[in-house]
Amino acid sequence: MPRHEPTPPGLLPALRSNAWFGGCPEDFQQALLDRSRLVRLAAREALFVRGDAADGLCCVIAGLLEVGAVHGDGTHTLLATVEPYQWFGEISMLDGLPRTHDAVADPETAVLVVPQAELHGWLAAHPQHWQHLAQLACGKLRLLFGVLEDIQLLSLEQRLAKRLWLAAHGYDTSASPPVPRRTIRVPQEQLALMMGVTRQSVNKALRKLEAQGLVALRYGAIELVDLAALQRLAAD
Repeated sequence: MPRHEPTPPGLLPALRSNAWFGGCPEDFQQALLDRSRLVRLAAREALFVRGDAADGLCCVIAGLLEVGAVHGDGTHTLLATVEPYQWFGEISMLDGLPRTHDAVADPETAVLVVPQAELHGWLAAHPQHWQHLAQLACGKLRLLFGVLEDIQLLSLEQRLAKRLWLAAHGYDTSASPPVPRRTIRVPQEQLALMMGVTRQSVNKALRKLEAQGLVALRYGAIELVDLAALQRLAAD
């Protein structure tokens, strides 16, 4: 079972490394932090599953969550991974409908959860801040539109280059994204699930990127050798 604990002190500077949270007014930032609780999950434990009632806005602060679903025929869809200081759950906050997918910890993961009823109560008294939740949702919608367009227009190699570049920047497409990570710790099986192709296809595309000097393949990780070249390849 998930373990609930008080929110640890001193989190604000780290939370502000996320472009969305860092761009919110300070009173909204503090309201989220003041109302949050910490949930600790064991490896492969679900924070929520598809169909669960909406229970708040969330932010990973350690570990990683896989967002996807297991279908009736046993197949597994992986849509995205959520890493430290990325916020999610805003769709159910806005429309009040159940969760659309599973969110499963891998490995042990810590998540801040801002309970829906408490946040709704604060927003009722400060309605101007609803726009910030809408901005969080719109940023992800723009990213989704880009992914759908890429499927039609780009080769797998280009799509993979773009996905790695986005992952390095925490999927932040703003004008000033955070300092990028140079190592992406994601198994090729997960990349294949996220991109809707086989592991063999992902491995072949990664080998091509490696041959061009753009990445270096490590055990369980991908080193991004030339981020600028990855971005150029994705834009060609």
